[in-house]
Amino acid sequence: MTKLIHWADTTADRIIKKYGDKDFYTLASGITPSGVVHFGNFRETITVDLVARALKDRGKKVRFIFSWDDYDTFRKIPKNMPRPEMLEQYMFQPIVDTPDPHQKEDSYAAFHEKNYEGQLHRVYIDPEPIYQAKKYRNGDYKEGIRKALTHTETIAGILNKYRKDPLPQDWIPVSIYCNECNTDKMEYIKWDGVDTLEYKCTKNGHQGNLNLNETSKVKLPWRIDWPMRWEYEKVEFEPGGKDHSSEGGSFTTAKDIVADVYNWQAPLYLQYEFVSIKGAGGKMSSSSGEVITLNDVLNVYEPEMVRWIFASYRSNVEFAISFDLDVIKTYEDFDRQERLAFGVDKGNEKKVAMAKRVYQLSVKDELPSEMPFQPAFRHLCNLIQINEGDIDKTKESYKDQIKNDRDERRFRERANCALFWINNYAPEDFKFTVNKNAPTLSLKEYQKLFLNDLRSFMESGFDGVDDDKALNEKLYEIMNPYREKNTDLKPGDFFVPIYNLLISKEKGPKLAGFMKSIGKNKILNLLNQV
Repeated sequence: MTKLIHWADTTADRIIKKYGDKDFYTLASGITPSGVVHFGNFRETITVDLVARALKDRGKKVRFIFSWDDYDTFRKIPKNMPRPEMLEQYMFQPIVDTPDPHQKEDSYAAFHEKNYEGQLHRVYIDPEPIYQAKKYRNGDYKEGIRKALTHTETIAGILNKYRKDPLPQDWIPVSIYCNECNTDKMEYIKWDGVDTLEYKCTKNGHQGNLNLNETSKVKLPWRIDWPMRWEYEKVEFEPGGKDHSSEGGSFTTAKDIVADVYNWQAPLYLQYEFVSIKGAGGKMSSSSGEVITLNDVLNVYEPEMVRWIFASYRSNVEFAISFDLDVIKTYEDFDRQERLAFGVDKGNEKKVAMAKRVYQLSVKDELPSEMPFQPAFRHLCNLIQINEGDIDKTKESYKDQIKNDRDERRFRERANCALFWINNYAPEDFKFTVNKNAPTLSLKEYQKLFLNDLRSFMESGFDGVDDDKALNEKLYEIMNPYREKNTDLKPGDFFVPIYNLLISKEKGPKLAGFMKSIGKNKILNLLNQV
């Protein structure tokens, strides 16, 4: 077996070392569905998935749970959310009880949950969802809540170690949803030390009593809820962003609470860095309304590439996803790594081993037995534009290279990404439309003669040129007599008229390959109109 050298593998080894060599491990991730789940959140999810794959590669069974904190309070209406007036009526109530403003799902929470779960499925990630509202309302966490109340002083002491101002003397580690208005704004909450919680609601002044054994209106705050669930689910690995990882942050306090209150140890923890979008500054936030989602990224990058991008970076390295011209370079880098993984390109042993491992963690299924089909992204973009966005016509150029269903999937995914990128993100000087009718050209005499010679060659010699290099040499052969007469002339003096004729621009894709892609008939049609 090849030595496994990826960070996901070393993390899997650390889990096994910490918890012993078992058959089964529990890994966790989660988020509050307070708004659109943005692409930055995806880093945590795929970090867990990559470690899960590494454990499975060691023959282990893995339970990957994804907790939706939909019993959290709805505190802020994200910008650009439909029907904000309706949402305003549900402020400070559970997110799960807030209606879906899109009117597609049973709740605001369910809309965002189902949306993200569907996106994860596109990149071959299908964790076990846990909906926290159901857990609380089923009474699953009653014992965990009681333990927190019993250890109020212990928890307060842990939290106060890292607070500038200590918690009030009457603080207790629970929040309550009012029986009358369902909000969590309370003037006070008191516990009798046995079963009863007394509260007074700030919103409507309602005073009520709740029996811990019967109510589902009591919830633990985040810093206590998190360690309680570690013990409940027996979590052995969970990563977190640097906002949770600083000294005194939520992981620090959770680690102490789970040990001192729940008699469990914190899972192996891995800090991950944030991901940004090139050209979009700052940290992504669901509440801003201006977010990039996983689906947005999948519009530009095929699923295995999205996985590959994350697998290529250590979890503690910050990076950006590009939507600009660097998209082409990212595709070229992926194709190069794929060729390394299959031994088509050569590299040193360590480089090849890492390329193969990253690739294994990126693909949907088992490694294919032969090198997959690679339609170069730049060339594919050119062909799609030549074919006016028609992907089926574009496929004709690859009919001899597509060998199986996997190749077909690769072509479709990449072609759709290329078309979307051209229409939405490609710089203007990258875009073109092949002319159907020749534009009016302002030509010098030598350029007219050159185009006439080019037309003669297209009619009699173009079909005999095998590749781009040979065609490029032929173009120089046609122009050289004119350059010998006038040494001031440069290749651009001959190429610019061709680009103007073909796409009404002064430059474009590399000319020889471009002409081969456009084809003899279309070019001759335009030349005959000059």
